[in-house]
Amino acid sequence: MRQAWQHFLQYKPLLKELVSRDLKVKYRRSFLGYVWSLLNPLLMMCVMTLVFSYMFRFDIPNYPLYLITGQTLWSFFNESTNMSMYSVLQNGALIKKVYIPKFIFPISRVLSSFVTMSFSLAAILIVMVFTKAPFYWTILLFPIPLFFLLLFAMGIGMILSALSVYFRDITHLYGVVTLAWMYLTPIFYPANALPERVLPIIHANPMYSYITFFRNIVLYGAVPEPVMWLRCALMSLAALAVGLVVFRKMQRNFILYI
Repeated sequence: MRQAWQHFLQYKPLLKELVSRDLKVKYRRSFLGYVWSLLNPLLMMCVMTLVFSYMFRFDIPNYPLYLITGQTLWSFFNESTNMSMYSVLQNGALIKKVYIPKFIFPISRVLSSFVTMSFSLAAILIVMVFTKAPFYWTILLFPIPLFFLLLFAMGIGMILSALSVYFRDITHLYGVVTLAWMYLTPIFYPANALPERVLPIIHANPMYSYITFFRNIVLYGAVPEPVMWLRCALMSLAALAVGLVVFRKMQRNFILYI
């Protein structure tokens, strides 16, 4: 962990350049550019609100805000881990030419997605204004669950990027995993709408904890209980530590497979 941190600081300029490159590539030849980071969550929220609040009749106060808070965090996690999964393979030519700490590549993809999500937070503020939601002081705590989620995404991203070098089927299987994971996360439905026998599975879901933490401070003006803080912190640090260990062990033979 200490060595990884030293490499992180040493190659910080390269990391910034990789993040900048990812953002430029993502919005290249796009007329609206970064505005899509704001429009996309708003448009998705409108469509999903129409479907789930009117067709399925979920009785949730301020459903648009409930939906966009969960949707924003999930979209970041889904995009960042999917981008990380291909990061080592796509930079194979560079890895063969010069020495670079290879974990820089999945980390840069997660950070570029995090920057995109930062723009999307403005969409949440817009929804709060239009729905006349109260602005609680607890909203100032919003960086905390986002930081926990960032660390978690980095850990998962490193694991996926390492596995995909050896097992290319991971890139196909992960789409199925994220689909099931999304439906097991209360993004567009309330957790209490599920049978009690399913709730332990939902509560064990890390994304449930991060989204619930975020919703508590934004929607309800409630400071999460210490157990929630501890759970989020432990899951994030565990994912990051496992990600670093797995990546370091598997990176030794990357050059033979990329």
